[in-house]
Amino acid sequence: MKQRVSAFIRLFMLCVFAIALCAPAVAQQNDPSIEQFWGKFKAAVQKSDKTSVASLAQFPMEMPYGVPKIRTSTQLARRWRDLFNVQANAAKCFEDAKPVIDPENRNRFTVGCKDEAGNEVVVYGFVSTKRGWKLKYLDNINE
Repeated sequence: MKQRVSAFIRLFMLCVFAIALCAPAVAQQNDPSIEQFWGKFKAAVQKSDKTSVASLAQFPMEMPYGVPKIRTSTQLARRWRDLFNVQANAAKCFEDAKPVIDPENRNRFTVGCKDEAGNEVVVYGFVSTKRGWKLKYLDNINE
């Protein structure tokens, strides 16, 4: 009987510990600041509103290996197609895409987009700054 109680207590403590570890991750997924930012950002991309997207970006923006950084809002406007239309159709992708918070850093989240073959190849990275959430990088998993 004593062994059963001891085993029950150990199992109970293990469950409490597991819940405590998972609770911050669950809370992060419902971060209202991310949801608010994401709504603005995806609407701006879907409207091709380059000025709004630039205001929601942090420069310089990192690009995939071998691709020069985007350093200004003017460069962002000129390279719009590279960012949002070459490998995947971001406007279409963003209709259903959901932010995924970095489990190791709650001040970062990503949104992945698929190519025509259905492979998630383009990842948009966002960071929390003193001025709110900002688009910080684009990564192309194929490169």
